[in-house]
Amino acid sequence: MRLFYTILMVTLLSWGGDINSSDNNLTNKNLQEQMKREAKYAKEKAFYHGKEYNLSETEIDPNTLSNIPTITPDYDFDMDDVYSDIQ
Repeated sequence: MRLFYTILMVTLLSWGGDINSSDNNLTNKNLQEQMKREAKYAKEKAFYHGKEYNLSETEIDPNTLSNIPTITPDYDFDMDDVYSDIQ
């Protein structure tokens, strides 16, 4: 009878080790995914703050804006033609 209990305990303990190792694997996998998301967020944050980027080359000279003609909007917008096939 003692042998049966000993075998039972060893079996249960070995199954518990497998469960813990699979939990650790799942935890490590989730941790790696979260670390990737955090790295992506840090990269996007650096972009949006613009600390590493020199955008002075793309600046527009305000004096050149006066050469662009003003476009007046066409306020004659009628949606009746869009629904003309519906009776």
